[in-house]
Amino acid sequence: MSILDTITAHKKIEVSKRKQAKTIDSLQESSFYTRKPLSLKDFLTDKRKNGIIAEFKRKSPSKGIINDKVNIKEVVTGYEKAGASAVSVLTDTDFFGGTDNDIMEIRNSIGIPVLRKEFIIDEYQVYESKSIGADVILLIAAILIKDQAFNLARLAHSIGLQVLMEFHDDNEIGIMNEYVDVAGINNRNLKTFEVSLEHSAELASRLPQGILKISESGISSPDDIIFLKKYGFDGFLIGENFMKAEMPARAFADFASAIKTMV
Repeated sequence: MSILDTITAHKKIEVSKRKQAKTIDSLQESSFYTRKPLSLKDFLTDKRKNGIIAEFKRKSPSKGIINDKVNIKEVVTGYEKAGASAVSVLTDTDFFGGTDNDIMEIRNSIGIPVLRKEFIIDEYQVYESKSIGADVILLIAAILIKDQAFNLARLAHSIGLQVLMEFHDDNEIGIMNEYVDVAGINNRNLKTFEVSLEHSAELASRLPQGILKISESGISSPDDIIFLKKYGFDGFLIGENFMKAEMPARAFADFASAIKTMV
């Protein structure tokens, strides 16, 4: 069983427990539920931003603890100040050390979109995402079937959320639907955990024409950004490269400054 299979199996149990603890009606009573979500598409295409979705991630199954010492609010406000188009926040607790409270804590502190990076397999989690203040949800093609992905994305749109769908290989692209706002290509091989930016370059041309594209994982230098832009990528999701630094916001600011000198 792969780590993704393990996480998904665990998530099914977790979601079942969450449904018992709080109803959808209760989720809709959240103060965040009435706010108008920000558009990831608008911020990715805003020339005043740098196209980076900067991630806050404390740990991962493959790397263990990355950085569990920093304050999330200080990090993401620093990301925004340095030009990030959006922030990504891991809310999975058992495998990534995040919580829903992470998004709730920062939502009113920044003016850029927040992507809830979670293993979404159930409509309940879509309502949940809106209730904690997320603007965008992640749908991972590898853990969904076509009808499931369609229903989840359609529901997200119906309550004002945008959808980032993540692909790992060309066999998954058939799950794409009209409710997907941004397509992400993950450069990490799920079986070996090896990372190759060439993977993004190869898959880019197989995505539907006109869809906004982001590249995810393994981006560690401004040269990587320049390389990916040649293949039509509009955005870049980067987390570990900054989070492994003692001061992630400073690391991001230095990275962002370096990009400006090269573009």
